[in-house]
Amino acid sequence: MDSTPHGAAVTAERFGVKGPRGWAFRNVDITAGPGSLIAVQGPSGSGRTCLLLALTGRMKSAEGTAGIGGLALPKKKAAVRSVTALAHVPGIADLEPALTVGEHLRERALLQGRFGGSPRALLRPRRERRAEARALVDDALAAAGLDLATLPKGIRTSVRDLERLEALRLSVALAMIGRPRLLAVDDTDLKLSDEERTAAWAMLRGIAAAGTTVLAVCSEPPGDGEDVVLVRTGNRPERTGGQGSADGPEEPPAGDGTAPADGGDDDTKDDEEGAADALAEAGRA
Repeated sequence: MDSTPHGAAVTAERFGVKGPRGWAFRNVDITAGPGSLIAVQGPSGSGRTCLLLALTGRMKSAEGTAGIGGLALPKKKAAVRSVTALAHVPGIADLEPALTVGEHLRERALLQGRFGGSPRALLRPRRERRAEARALVDDALAAAGLDLATLPKGIRTSVRDLERLEALRLSVALAMIGRPRLLAVDDTDLKLSDEERTAAWAMLRGIAAAGTTVLAVCSEPPGDGEDVVLVRTGNRPERTGGQGSADGPEEPPAGDGTAPADGGDDDTKDDEEGAADALAEAGRA
């Protein structure tokens, strides 16, 4: 493993995931250092969520290689899962609308305290364990920029009453309670206004700047993306500035699951079906 104390480096070479009806994505190359902000851009059905799940050890790859903090995929999937966290992933990391913000936070802190540490930690005095849980929650809320005092009913606010950006912040905060080395966020900018989108990217940039590597699925990357590693699904990835790069082959081979130059409907349909199949398999895992 690399010697970085927190953020995980991300690498991928000709990485791909295949479903029963075709490729979800294929030929993805990534090089990103610890603490990078990686934006995965692509249309719905292009395999971007499958890429997020595969890079966090929650979906099996079909070809190529990848590594998270020096842990090789797919061989070390369980170890990769232990150092990564998901936020805002439909069907996998959903918020429960009927629960309050406080209930979500307490539940996640309890799970982290019970399963996220060593068995010896459970033997410590309750006061120490509760203080540590409070510190984890406070740090996670600060990282996500979620100020409980600004919510309609404070910590007792139901998830159904949150604005979209507030719900995204809560989902990120819950993921950060585990202090992951890599935070993976799906649908980062879904139905956000321009102002909200800017705030969301500022939040993720702050998390990356503090040392946690961030992998964010989006429809549009941040406009000022000089510090962003951009990976595109559905066509050839391109290189931007920042600590890493993402390059694809100049001329993908026929039938590789990427969108054809002439926009052929059959190949696009195959891509969408392959991604849907792969996601369904992940949901049953």
